[in-house]
Amino acid sequence: MIEHISGKILSKQKNSITVSIGPIGLTIQSATPEIFMLNETITLFTHMHWNQEQGPTLFGFTNELERQVFLLVIGCSGIGPKIGLAVLRDLGAEPFLQAIQIDDEKTLATVGGLGPKKVEQMVVQLKRKVATLIKSGIVIENKHSLTDWQQVSDVLTSLNYSRSEITRAMKFLSETYSNTNTPFNGLIRHALSFLTKSR
Repeated sequence: MIEHISGKILSKQKNSITVSIGPIGLTIQSATPEIFMLNETITLFTHMHWNQEQGPTLFGFTNELERQVFLLVIGCSGIGPKIGLAVLRDLGAEPFLQAIQIDDEKTLATVGGLGPKKVEQMVVQLKRKVATLIKSGIVIENKHSLTDWQQVSDVLTSLNYSRSEITRAMKFLSETYSNTNTPFNGLIRHALSFLTKSR
């Protein structure tokens, strides 16, 4: 399996780039080919996807988190690489993880190719997997905030709140406190206060 590649960008297409690796030019599917510059030397994390009709296709990602999110998405039944790239292009890796965490179906529905049924299916299938990914420490940019959201959800679960109650509380926190420096204990207090008032 090809874990990563390094080489110089020869050309850019709408959904791919061509990278020169020694005497070989590889075409690599990318969510954001526009961010690269011609003749730039880059290193990409990669995933080789096999399609029965088209054969192998190589996908490239700027970091390991993007690759893991792509693999999560295409691991959902009925969802393929096209939507995996759309998630990274239209949302980005960390906003996608947060949307799954708090059941934000409205945000997920902004991804091209994702209708309401697929969004609902994705949330159900990925909720626990996303929690595991965040706990693994792979989140690289806003690890603190994503970890806090996951810990709040875990605390509410341990207090025997229902999934629907936790979803409402997490949406409330996200809408009200996502851009603040509220500490973890503060988030818990606000969540419990919200749930108490809403019962």
